[in-house]
Amino acid sequence: MGPVVAGNRDRCHTVSRVRACVTVPRGRRVIIDPMKPSQKTYANGLTGTDAFLPTTAREMRRRGWEQVDFVYVCGDAYVDHPSFGCAIITRLLEAHGFKVGIIAQPDWRDPASVCVFGEPRLGFMVSAGNMDSMVNHYTVAKHRRSKDFYSPGGKMGLRPDHACVVYGNLIRRTYKKTPIILGGIEASLRRMAHYDYWSDSLKRSVLLDAGADLISYGMGEHSIIEIAEALDSGLSVQDLSFIPGTVYRARGYEQCDKPVILPTYEEMRADKTAYAKSFGMQYRQLNPYLSHALVEEYPHGVYVIQNPPATPLTTEEFDAVYELPYARAYHPSYEAAGGIPAISEIKFSLTSNRGCLGECAFCALNFHQGRIIQSRSDESLLAEAEAMTHDPDFKGYIHDVGGPTANFRVPACQKQLSRGACVGRRCLSPEPCKNLTVTHKAYVKLLRKLRALPGVKKVFVRSGIRFDYALLDSDHTFIRELAEHHTSGQLRLAPEHVSDEVLRVMGKPSNDVYLRFCKEFERESRKAGKEQYVVPYLMSSHPGSTMKVAVELAEFCRDLGYMPEQVSDFYPTPSTVSTCIYYTGLDPRTMKKVYCPTNPHEKAMQRALIQYRNPKNRALVMEALHKAGREDLIGYGPKCLVRPESSGGKQQGGRGGRGGKRRQNRKPRS
Repeated sequence: MGPVVAGNRDRCHTVSRVRACVTVPRGRRVIIDPMKPSQKTYANGLTGTDAFLPTTAREMRRRGWEQVDFVYVCGDAYVDHPSFGCAIITRLLEAHGFKVGIIAQPDWRDPASVCVFGEPRLGFMVSAGNMDSMVNHYTVAKHRRSKDFYSPGGKMGLRPDHACVVYGNLIRRTYKKTPIILGGIEASLRRMAHYDYWSDSLKRSVLLDAGADLISYGMGEHSIIEIAEALDSGLSVQDLSFIPGTVYRARGYEQCDKPVILPTYEEMRADKTAYAKSFGMQYRQLNPYLSHALVEEYPHGVYVIQNPPATPLTTEEFDAVYELPYARAYHPSYEAAGGIPAISEIKFSLTSNRGCLGECAFCALNFHQGRIIQSRSDESLLAEAEAMTHDPDFKGYIHDVGGPTANFRVPACQKQLSRGACVGRRCLSPEPCKNLTVTHKAYVKLLRKLRALPGVKKVFVRSGIRFDYALLDSDHTFIRELAEHHTSGQLRLAPEHVSDEVLRVMGKPSNDVYLRFCKEFERESRKAGKEQYVVPYLMSSHPGSTMKVAVELAEFCRDLGYMPEQVSDFYPTPSTVSTCIYYTGLDPRTMKKVYCPTNPHEKAMQRALIQYRNPKNRALVMEALHKAGREDLIGYGPKCLVRPESSGGKQQGGRGGRGGKRRQNRKPRS
């Protein structure tokens, strides 16, 4: 971002806590209709719809506007809270003096639904929402989900499949020349040619399929303001080829400095190896300080060009984004439908960081937020928490303090602040880097301050914890205080698997590290006078998982003494290393072959093995054990998973527990 400069920025002044990066409109007129009954007052001190950005032409005119600068079209319902990308981008634009109208979940069958405000002065911004629309709609088995947590009352069906593409084309049918800028996680992770699991095909960049002009990829705060300022200065959208964190189309690439030329789209369609090579090249160009433009050629002389990522937010910029005047609630028009379910867990949670140095292969964070840790200041977080305590719905419990990984609060090393994350080397796996900074002092200090706030009864830590990083810290104060103050009965962790072969592909620590953390946590829990245990999240059918290692995972579940409830089948979502392996059979980091279960029946068998105690899974478990040559686990012994024949509906597993319930007076084995 940066200081406000030039043009019509004289209508702005800085916020009371001086931030060079964020400004607020001067003299914005908010007119309260005297005929309206008294309405709810929101976190920004305004009432009713005046607390939100306009969603109708009437609300726009109530502000004294004749036209908006940008129309933001979103696949989610409108929630003005910084956990929602729509809220951050639109409030940031507002803070820089731009007039923004919001069209949430337009009827994609009706072109008039995107004409609520007429043609915007500068352009349309389009996002599928906080989730990829296909992940939002379908399970890994490609079954339609029954509930959409980002829609009023959880109603499914209020957004289309491939929402960015559908919305983009819907807008283009009416507004032929108006700039369209895509953003959000769906566009970000589909910005170049990508494998689409739901159609089992290689798709073009979403930029082309949506008929859009630009993609703002990643978190977007820097790039979206640069785009807005450039358009406001009179530049054509076709001239915006210089903004970091963007993707654009062109007829050539002579404007690029030392570009990286990817395999062409036609080459990748013809040869999966070419796609694996392309993905590996993209994977090595995620450093905002050292990367070059990526060039991907399509038929008819069209090029999709990705500029290097935008630089991370500074602490001051990060704070300023979270201090914008959010209503911190869903739009009142959803009240009759029961509100928006997604806000319930995050309303009293604190986002303390961004980025993740863990680099798990199945996670897209590396492509979206990057590896460089960005943190908010204690002062900003304490101010947000203190404001929570005045909310009438607050019961004294802060649900979470974290981000992608809760206990990453500082960059992996000082070099990352000026030169970014290493290319070709990972911070934590397969072995921790010798330059890795390992400390929990700042996080522990923050949690202590939050616990001391008047009105706060308990502060939970529910974001993922990287347990190998916690153990690397010679000072185990964090583990001790996590057990004593920030857990209630169960700590959910994500070891994902027990086979070191699979864990290496995942980029996760070996199983013995997980077991050591469990022992340490349970020891600290006992010292605190608490009976608390670690509950694992486990994943079946990830690349590298043969039927043999799937059985090993089932044996681990047997020895836990209960059936894990948190089980997921590997989901090949866009722009992850694991998805590339699923599609090509090659690890793009090494170009070595990796076995991956892709047959739906084999995937079902691997999942059934983890939940072998469920009688409905018996036939699949039997088939899997025969396939793995592990008939020794079929029988009546204490180590057996299933009995050789039905036992009148009684428990089929060799060891106790009923469907997900822990056996009485017995703790899980570690």
